[in-house]
Amino acid sequence: MTLRPRRLRAALAGALWLAWPAAHPAADESAAIGRLLFFDPSLSASGRLSCAGCHNPKRAFAPDNALAVQRGGADGRRAGLRAVPSLAYVLPRTPAWHQPRASSQSERLLENDSEPAGGFGWDGRFDTLRAQAAFPLFDPAEMANANIDDFAARLRRAPYAGRLRALCGAAFEDAAALGACALAALEQFELQDPAFHPFSSKYDRVLDGKAAFTAQEARGKRLFDDPRRGNCASCHDDTPGADGSHPLFTDFRFAALGVPRNPEIPANADAAYFDLGLCGPLRHDRTGDRPSCGLFKTPGLRNVATRRAFFHNGRFHTLREALRFYSERDGRPAKWYPRAADGTLDLFDDLPRDLRGNVDRSDEPLTRKAGDPPVFSEAELDDLEAFLNTLTDGYQGTAP
Repeated sequence: MTLRPRRLRAALAGALWLAWPAAHPAADESAAIGRLLFFDPSLSASGRLSCAGCHNPKRAFAPDNALAVQRGGADGRRAGLRAVPSLAYVLPRTPAWHQPRASSQSERLLENDSEPAGGFGWDGRFDTLRAQAAFPLFDPAEMANANIDDFAARLRRAPYAGRLRALCGAAFEDAAALGACALAALEQFELQDPAFHPFSSKYDRVLDGKAAFTAQEARGKRLFDDPRRGNCASCHDDTPGADGSHPLFTDFRFAALGVPRNPEIPANADAAYFDLGLCGPLRHDRTGDRPSCGLFKTPGLRNVATRRAFFHNGRFHTLREALRFYSERDGRPAKWYPRAADGTLDLFDDLPRDLRGNVDRSDEPLTRKAGDPPVFSEAELDDLEAFLNTLTDGYQGTAP
């Protein structure tokens, strides 16, 4: 039986890898093979796109371009639906998806323990890195393998097939089990290779007592932490763990920020199309949970200054633009949102009108009224950028 792409992805993200024998060789070899898989474009239908094609190790495992969405597919021309996130710092500390208990958005804003949290991806639908890795392998807009047999055939033709056979054992002869073994190897590469989590930024050196912030960087951190100003740390947690572990700058929760619609995404040419985050179109188990619609996971901010597409829809292409949006979203809405056909301002235009109440207007700095001055002066934006630049690692990447 040939599974349809959606059913195939769900199966791979669920239990296919359980077919991989428990008595497999040492994980170090699995990670080494995972590295080969990560850089191999022959595993895609086009033969031109590898995992590294969208997750460049020299760009902190993010795209090496400023496109809002990347292109892939069998012909390399099909556009995706969301900005590609960085794979750096995708550590086991990411919790599994948490089912919220609150029944409304207002309750979620008042009770932190009832907010959606956890999982991998913009919508948290993957609970493991191997499940996350399965999606692009079979997504028609990415590596576009038609089915598990197609993917297994590519693996068996790879120049490292002999090593893969030795790693996977009898699983090498079964398409589903071989795919599961390959996904586990990709996961081990991401977990074991220090390039994914180097903790080599100036911020880390400051935490270790090996460096000190400049006066400007220190001012930026104060703005970042101040609950009455930037309030950034309320979502992008910058507190070291109780065990001394360095922070990942995310609380793993979800929010609707009202980011403007991005005409650079081809799917947005259809006025009836909306990316509703937790409610779809890529996640299918929460389509009826209206308070979840429009919510996307808070990304970690490590290496944020190196990014070239910000937010889930890649609407902004510089860190300054993203910070200015936070500063001016509510006070200068006409700068960020278009006019509707009736001439009124079309606030939060990347959500259907009946779901725009989900947008956060209660947490600083997103509490202003039209006509209010920007939250940050230009000098304060300079300070914030200076601090965020301390989160940049000295990336040299990793080789196949």
